Amino acid sequence: MRRKPQAQFPLLLLEERLLKEGNIKESVYHTIRNAILDGRLNAGIKLPSTRALAEMMSISRNSVIAGFERLSDEGYLYSKQGSGTYISNNLPDELVKTNNRLHALDKPKYHALNLSPTVDNLTNSWVQSRPCTDKHQMFNIGIGCVDQFPHELWGRLLGRVWRKSKHAITLYNHPDGYTPLKKLLVDYVLSTRGVHCSEEQIIIVNGTQQAINLAARVLLKQGDKVWLDDPGYDSAKAILTGLGAEVAPIFSDQEGMNIAYGATHHPEAKLIYTTPSHQFPLGGTLSLPRRLALLDWAQKNNAWIFEDDYNSEFRFLSKPIQALQGLDNHQRVIYAGTFSKMMYPGFRLGFLIVPRMLSDAFTMMKYYSDSQCSYLEQAALAQFIQEGHYARHVRKIRKICYERQNAFFKAINLYLPDIFDVEMTDSGIHTVCWIKQGYDLHVILEQCRLLNFGAQPLARYCIKSKNNAILFGYAAHTELKITNSIQALSEKLRNIYPI
Repeated sequence: MRRKPQAQFPLLLLEERLLKEGNIKESVYHTIRNAILDGRLNAGIKLPSTRALAEMMSISRNSVIAGFERLSDEGYLYSKQGSGTYISNNLPDELVKTNNRLHALDKPKYHALNLSPTVDNLTNSWVQSRPCTDKHQMFNIGIGCVDQFPHELWGRLLGRVWRKSKHAITLYNHPDGYTPLKKLLVDYVLSTRGVHCSEEQIIIVNGTQQAINLAARVLLKQGDKVWLDDPGYDSAKAILTGLGAEVAPIFSDQEGMNIAYGATHHPEAKLIYTTPSHQFPLGGTLSLPRRLALLDWAQKNNAWIFEDDYNSEFRFLSKPIQALQGLDNHQRVIYAGTFSKMMYPGFRLGFLIVPRMLSDAFTMMKYYSDSQCSYLEQAALAQFIQEGHYARHVRKIRKICYERQNAFFKAINLYLPDIFDVEMTDSGIHTVCWIKQGYDLHVILEQCRLLNFGAQPLARYCIKSKNNAILFGYAAHTELKITNSIQALSEKLRNIYPI
């Protein structure tokens, strides 16, 4: 009787995906190579024979042989005559084990290369919060109702612009943006946000991160202090510290950023970065008394306010809140808006509205950053707004996003009420789930990862504050998928925390 092959080799290596992939030879090669690099297979481990492995996985032995031969040729495997095939001690790649991955970006290596201080300042932020590019994860943060985007309509508008662009694409656009789009934005922000500006004050940018970059380069010197919400937007912190600013964490409560605390403890600040309409990531709103106090303090202390209005269009029931910029009588506010949340993540267009005295400086900095934004997208967006499509899209998305938020809250309260505390809000595309006493954050996150959820710990966005919570983005998923996913998480956690 033939003996069953010994499990000297972790079966998790050649999972079911080997049987699903079209090219089995390539799958054998890539799966074993990846397992070596991320530490699941250590140097010196003996692999099963090609015949045994083929039997274990019910695949052709020739496919396994082909994979082994390629790995041997590249130096990942070696053979001992009469003994078998082993993992090489000296790998051709620099990456080796999971617990050493982060060392690829260690500070000593950067210092050895003698790179700029900006790279050194950004290293820790990059290691801790690299962007997630897996668009198929559930509950990713920062993604709107992408399944509702009108692709066919947008394609027709792009085609129309392209057919008329023979002359326009032969020229450089003005660095501050496409004039027809800027004119439309003047009316749009006034009617929806109470923002007062002329088209000369608008700078079209490639998203909020570029807007923060430009503001920091124009307004700050090395060592200048900046107020930032704690918890707050991690990319803002990274950009500001990367450019040499000193971030002063200002805690937020139910009324938003604590202005009195900032004025008392960090009176020398030159810039205040704030998300007053929908505090990121907690979701609160800066109260009117604090808005007025902030504007007054900035005027008296010759400081600037960067108002990141990233989420204002996702307000479901109440009217949009008056922007700080619309309350500002002293030209101290730089207002930033984005279209990516309402459109789709890859739509890299946003805008800045700057005080008149700063428009030339921002335009110059924009030019020396990347010259200009894409003409085609700007022209198509102008038509999208002018023909009323954008306003209709916003109304549709608000309704759908509100329904998805309700589905998320109902699912949490039905399946996980003893684990999470969660409160309904009137806006946003994500929510904060506070973990109740007796449950472990890391255990819950691990189960989320096993389910391929993109949920994030609130700690990722904290500077000094300590918060035991998880952020779930719900806008990109149907109500049924939200409910089924929360039910699946509940089933996972019930095996660990039985009632």
